[in-house]
Amino acid sequence: MAKEKIPMTPAIRTLKERGVDFLLCPYKYREKGGTAVAAKELNVDEHLVIKTLVMEWENGDAFLILMHGDREVSAKALARALGTKTVRPCDPQKANRHTGYVVGGISPFGTRTALNVYVEESIMNLPQIYINAGKRGLLAKIRPQELEGMLTLTRVKVAR
Repeated sequence: MAKEKIPMTPAIRTLKERGVDFLLCPYKYREKGGTAVAAKELNVDEHLVIKTLVMEWENGDAFLILMHGDREVSAKALARALGTKTVRPCDPQKANRHTGYVVGGISPFGTRTALNVYVEESIMNLPQIYINAGKRGLLAKIRPQELEGMLTLTRVKVAR
């Protein structure tokens, strides 16, 4: 059986250009399966699989939040941490316009527009993470410290 060819996504291109040490981890994507499916397919703890969520401020400006796969973002705590009344998830079409990626394949690397990136602070204490590489069914295994060299991160405590 032939091996599936992995496409060169903007995320992978960015990781390579920055000299990041990473390993691509393809898995069988399932619609609405989320991080639980990825963790099971790759035989890793779901806590290490990081979601990249596109959110927006009250005025509609988008930003990213990185969250553990087995946790949810408290929108109320996030709004409080950012000093605003409310934040909300972007709809899939807006998320695609801002990032250039489809929901289920959104990576914080190589986005179409530069977006502020917030990260659940406990992610930075993990030995390794699995984060989307710009395509559904494809994660990049990297050390979380690599995020700091590539993204302008703001640490927050908003997991529930």
